[in-house]
Amino acid sequence: MPELSPDGPVLGARCALDNASFGPFTRVGEDSRVQNAHFGAYSYCDRLCDIANAEIGKFANIAAMVRIGATDHPLDRASLHHFMYRQDYYWDGVAPWPEHWQRREARRATIGHDTWIGHAAMVKPGVVLGEGAVVASGAVVTKDVAPYAIVAGVPAKVIRFRLPEDLAQRMIALAWWDWDHETLRERIGDFRTLPVAAFLEKYER
Repeated sequence: MPELSPDGPVLGARCALDNASFGPFTRVGEDSRVQNAHFGAYSYCDRLCDIANAEIGKFANIAAMVRIGATDHPLDRASLHHFMYRQDYYWDGVAPWPEHWQRREARRATIGHDTWIGHAAMVKPGVVLGEGAVVASGAVVTKDVAPYAIVAGVPAKVIRFRLPEDLAQRMIALAWWDWDHETLRERIGDFRTLPVAAFLEKYER
């Protein structure tokens, strides 16, 4: 795999980017599409992802075939079909429907820091995934997910929490995801070996 760069993303083959921005040490897997979205530092997605109208935090782990911000067809009109807003596929000279695209782009999904979205999961528009949360493979997330919750199913529901509430709140306050690159390198041994409580005790101020 190509070495990750502080200058921005490593892109797999055949990626499609449109109004996408990336922090340092980010990666986009092959055959993925990223549109109207930002990836925070160290975040990545594996192959065949489709991410639109989304704010991805730092250290997000997005598995293959995940879809974030999957758009909705208009349920309150005479038709569901996209001929209404992709008129240029069908006719010349038909005026665009900018309000439709503006509504879509305004419903941004927000993916918190240090999250994990499993294979083939879907996160719907407007959903907020809290820090440290986990989405199980194949889940469809239609509502906000609390920090450090693990959700599964269709629609996704909480099955348990990664950490007790007190430790979760202390981790959020510590905000290790804001540490600089060299600090992360210096402390990688503690990330690997210390239980959460011991890690907090060592680094809380």
